[in-house]
Amino acid sequence: MNTKLSLSVFLGLLAGGLGFAGSAQAFSFQTNFEYALTGNNAPRGDVWLNSVEVNDNIFSNFAFVNRAEIVYNDPFTGGNTGAASSDMGPLATVGTSRENPTNEDIVTSLGNNNLNSIIDGEDRGSFAINVWFDRRVDNLFLWERGMNSAVTVQAIDRLGNSLGNTFTIGRNNWDDAGFEITTLEIANTRNSVQQVGSRGVSLADLGLDPSVRSIGGIRVSAAWSELDGPGNNRMRRDYNGPDWQVVGAAVPEPGMIFGLGAIGAGLLASNLRKKGNKA
Repeated sequence: MNTKLSLSVFLGLLAGGLGFAGSAQAFSFQTNFEYALTGNNAPRGDVWLNSVEVNDNIFSNFAFVNRAEIVYNDPFTGGNTGAASSDMGPLATVGTSRENPTNEDIVTSLGNNNLNSIIDGEDRGSFAINVWFDRRVDNLFLWERGMNSAVTVQAIDRLGNSLGNTFTIGRNNWDDAGFEITTLEIANTRNSVQQVGSRGVSLADLGLDPSVRSIGGIRVSAAWSELDGPGNNRMRRDYNGPDWQVVGAAVPEPGMIFGLGAIGAGLLASNLRKKGNKA
C-alpha cells in the first residue's frame, strides 16, 4: 500500500520503530519528474519536479527558496573563473543565467520546481550562500549535476547564524536521480548532457537537537583548497564545483501534523498487532 504521510511523520516512525537509521548519514529518495520536451531536447528544457518517494511513500509538499544572501562567492573575471553562478537549460522557461549572480538571481534559480534551473559551481571556486525557504522544513532534497562533486550544508537561523554542524555529501555519495540535464554554461561543450544525482539530508544529519523539529534556512558551500600550503602549485579538488538545486520538505500545519501522526501511529500499531498474531 502506498500510504501518503508527511515526510517528518514518516521518517519519525521509521526511526522510532520501523528500522530507519536515525544517525547522520543522509538518505536516498526517488525523484518523480517530467521532461517538458522530448527526444534530444529533453535535457535542454524544463525538468519539472512532481514528487519524491522515500521507501514507497510519496511526498510532494515542498518548500522553495524565497530569500538568499551570498556570504562569499569568488568573482567571475572571464573564462572558467568564479565560483557559483545562476544557470538554466538552454530551452528552459524558468530560471536565469548570470555569471556574477545577485541574491535575487539565486532566488530565481532555486525558488521553483524546475530541476534544470540550478546553481553552477566552478571546479576552482569557493562559495557560501545562505538560502531561506518559504515555509519551515524538516528535511532537504538535493540534486547535483554530474554526480562528481561534494557540497556542504549547515542549518541557519533567520539572521544567518550557524546552527548544529556542517554536513557534507561526498563526491561519490550521490544516487542516480534518473534524469539528465544540460545548461547554457556548458551546452556547447563536449559531454554537456550529464546525469543528475540526488541525496536527502535530515535534521539529524545537520547535528540539531531532537527537540528542533524544523528549520527556516541553510547555508550551502563548497571550496577549493591547496594540497601542500601556500606557494605550492600542486592543488587538490576538494569539492569539484557542485552544480546543485535544493528544495525542502515543508512542515505541515500543526493540525495536519496531529492528524498524520495519529494515522501513522495507527499504522504502526496495526503492524505490531499483525506481528503479534503471527507469533
